[in-house]
Order: sequence, then structure tokens, then C-alpha cells
Amino acid sequence: QVQLVESGGGLVQAGDTLRLSCVASGHTFSMFPMGWFRQIPGKKRVWVATVEQSSRTHYELSVEGRFTVSRDNARNTVYLQMNDLKPEDSATYYCARGISNQFWKPESYIDWGQGTQVSVSS
Repeated sequence: QVQLVESGGGLVQAGDTLRLSCVASGHTFSMFPMGWFRQIPGKKRVWVATVEQSSRTHYELSVEGRFTVSRDNARNTVYLQMNDLKPEDSATYYCARGISNQFWKPESYIDWGQGTQVSVSS
């Protein structure tokens, strides 16, 4: 059974940095793209970034240049380094295991973590 466990969220100030981690188990981690999404209450889950099996990365425009997604296949872990955080980055962040190259679509992901909360004050 696949498990994804996120950590690293917290309350920070605008301009600060956070690094989220997601540890995976129950599948061959290196064989799948891994994505990060975020969601605020009452809104749809929104794609943030994806790292392919090759470590090629893709980003939503509002985070490109500030966020960096990476993976460590030896540790079965995907990371999201978030720099220069803004209040609008506040959300619950989820990692997910992908099964399609349409990275921006939530339906392209088959397994999800429980989420980690990020709150950015101005």
C-alpha cells in the first residue's frame, strides 16, 4: 500500500523560506513523477510543481523562480524548497504520485499525502 507523508510546514513571515519533504513508501519511487499541490479551504486543489523520473522539473507560473522541486530516489523523498514566501502561498500542501504526463491535472495523480499546512504572514 502506497503511503506519502509530508512534513516541514509551519508559520513564517513573508520573505522567509521553508522546505517541505514527502517520504514515500509502498511503490518503486524512482519510476513515477511526483507532484506538489496546494489547497485553501473552499477552493480546488491547485498544481504547484512536479519532478519527473528523470528529475526534469515543471512549475506553475506563480512559483517559478521561487520554489524548487527535487527528489532523492535513495531516500524515497521529494522536496519542495520554497523561497521568498508570500501570504498568497498560504495553503495546505500535498504531495502526490503521478501516473500521467499531464502534470498540472490532479486526476493525473493516484496517491496523495495527508498534507502539511503552510501559513505566511505579511
